[in-house]
Amino acid sequence: MNTPAPHTPDARRDLVGIGIGPFNLSLAALADPLTGLDAVFYDQRPDFRWHPGLLIDGVRVQVPFLADLVTLVDPASPWTFLNHLRARERLFPFYFAERFHIERAEYDAYCRWVAENLPALRFHHQVDAVRWNPERDLFEVDYTQLDADGEAEALGRTYTRNVVLGVGTEPHVPDPLRPLVEDPAVPVVHAADYLRHRDTLLAAGHVTVIGTGQSGAEVFLDLLRHRPAGRERLHWLGRTEALAPMEYSKLGLEHFTPDYTRYFHGLAEPVRDRLVAAQWQLHKGIDADTTAAIHDELYRRTLDGGWPDTTLTPGVHVRTAGRIAATQVELHLEHEQQKTRSRLTTDAVVLATGHRERPLGRLLAGLDPYMRRDSSERPRVDDRHRLVLDPSVTGSVYVQNAETHTHGVGTPDLGLAAWRSATILNDLTGREPYPLPARTAFTTFGLDGGLPQIPSARHHRALTPLVDGV
Repeated sequence: MNTPAPHTPDARRDLVGIGIGPFNLSLAALADPLTGLDAVFYDQRPDFRWHPGLLIDGVRVQVPFLADLVTLVDPASPWTFLNHLRARERLFPFYFAERFHIERAEYDAYCRWVAENLPALRFHHQVDAVRWNPERDLFEVDYTQLDADGEAEALGRTYTRNVVLGVGTEPHVPDPLRPLVEDPAVPVVHAADYLRHRDTLLAAGHVTVIGTGQSGAEVFLDLLRHRPAGRERLHWLGRTEALAPMEYSKLGLEHFTPDYTRYFHGLAEPVRDRLVAAQWQLHKGIDADTTAAIHDELYRRTLDGGWPDTTLTPGVHVRTAGRIAATQVELHLEHEQQKTRSRLTTDAVVLATGHRERPLGRLLAGLDPYMRRDSSERPRVDDRHRLVLDPSVTGSVYVQNAETHTHGVGTPDLGLAAWRSATILNDLTGREPYPLPARTAFTTFGLDGGLPQIPSARHHRALTPLVDGV
């Protein structure tokens, strides 16, 4: 583990990370052993937490444990998930558990272990602005240091050659439902806050879950398991045309490889936009085990000859919504295929409506004159995950999980975290502390690149055959 050298306020850093979610935590872990690299990472939260409202008992991460913060580029790193288990004396129990996909709460515990031990992380630090200082030829990062109550305690400024943005995503609330969330009289909560409101939701007479992706399925299943048979009173609806399983075939998963990411980045902007919308089932479908568990639970409740009091309806969107006598919510629904409309009265709503990339406008307002944008006014991002800036800016601003429009559906995927972090560090240092594979997929995604690169065979020393009886 690197021990950071004493740092004066005017000294220039090599890298400032903004946000400490899994992606910047991966970058910090891989940067940790690189001697001579002066890096610091800021986050306004008091400590690391990964989707705490969705750490439902038994729910698993949808990528294997090998897709931790570092293993896929440096399996010898001290920050691997397996080393976390070793440090906690849990390696043998994990070995016997035979789990390739770990529980979400266990992934959170692993990340918190890494965060508690990396010296370059600064929680309780809110970054306020990033600007380019042409006189210093450096970025200046203004921040507010917060006290234990989250109140401003001190102001600071750091100068750096490079910045990496890892501010993550934020819960998305559709416009028709936004006024309901802002009024607490009847529980209308985003799935990101599910566990905090779970007891209230379980006590509600009728609950509606909106959103037919993985989070919606997990919330619906948890509510179903904890409500009495025959009196479940649950609705589950969403815009997708089916309660569709996530694409999880082995060749389908090759869309989450560096090969596909490079291919996608080279496509024309209109093609990329069309593909992102069309590939929703690669990352917005429901894990097959979850759909099976829901069906099993529903089937179990038919054993006495009745049917559970549940309604599962895909292909529906909420047109408008309002409150009734301050105790209920009325949802105005439209079926996409039938073009029919209906109304649904409910006592509580869970919005499993996903997350969206956080807007960077306020944070990067000082860089706006230097930024290059596409035809939709989105920041352009090059193949090394850098914002495309005016050539007069000699430093780099890297982005993590803010480039779906340029790098495709793998952008938010945990399985590409270590590879992207290594790509950034290789580019930032001008050397190759983390050699990366030339090829990662059996699929060749385009024709213009010629024949796929075939790694050379490894030549092993010839062995002398054993003689019988010796």
